[in-house]
Amino acid sequence: MNIEEAAERYFTFLSAEKGLAVQTLSSYREDFVIFTRLFPNIQDTADLYESLPGDFGIKLGDEQRAASTIARRVSFLYNFLLFLSENGWIDFAVEKIDRPKLPSHLPSVLSFEEIEALLDAPETENESGMRDKAMLETMYATGMRVSELCSLKLRDLDLLNGIVNIKMGKGSKDRRVPISSFALTILQRYIEEFRSKNVGKKSPYLFLNLQGKPVSRIYFFTRVKHYAEVAGISSPVSPHTLRHCFATHLLESGAELRAVQQMLGHSHLSTTQIYTHVSSKRVLDAYELFEKGL
Repeated sequence: MNIEEAAERYFTFLSAEKGLAVQTLSSYREDFVIFTRLFPNIQDTADLYESLPGDFGIKLGDEQRAASTIARRVSFLYNFLLFLSENGWIDFAVEKIDRPKLPSHLPSVLSFEEIEALLDAPETENESGMRDKAMLETMYATGMRVSELCSLKLRDLDLLNGIVNIKMGKGSKDRRVPISSFALTILQRYIEEFRSKNVGKKSPYLFLNLQGKPVSRIYFFTRVKHYAEVAGISSPVSPHTLRHCFATHLLESGAELRAVQQMLGHSHLSTTQIYTHVSSKRVLDAYELFEKGL
């Protein structure tokens, strides 16, 4: 079936059976026009393929579209494909495709100076401070999620090769992530000087509270907030901020987008693409300040 004809059938379905407003339909038609412009070789429904929503998001990101715009247009394409699949006009199961999840706004990212101040905030002469320092350094060095950090086990560390085996990513997808030698040094000091004397030293978990139990996400959240205040950081900071900083700072330093995607554990490259927008905005902000002579 010609792709234009397929689109008209979809729009008729949305109008007649879903009762969508004219303005909404107009927006969807605009999404379709942009899709056909970015994928001129797709002339027929037989040309459609499973990873198309993700590829669409990447192309939109390359055009520096806003994150909210990318999310809406990728959603349009996904639902269009779903309609075609349910009617037997394409031969792959769209409902089994993971929908790219894109944030509706740019994530908050700290400058290199702010992240350094945050990482240096804990007092490392006591067990709690040293453990918090190790947790902060590990999260920033690997970009792991806070749930993955708190559930990290000793056996997940490959200290010899500088690798962390992350076991609890979304969708239960394991991944191996390199960790910096500096972060490894901090981890080794925490393990040898403090964790080895903790009442829960036989626990399989890496980061323990003073009672020998795994550190909770809620506790770590409060500690990050505390250290942000100590560091004099005025913008909102959470554990997830460290993940945002990891991705953005890597891209600003010239890392490949697909490598960052793998380290973050994103199923779709279009999800990682949001950090290119953050990096671009930071560069533009710096340029504007330069132009103003600040």
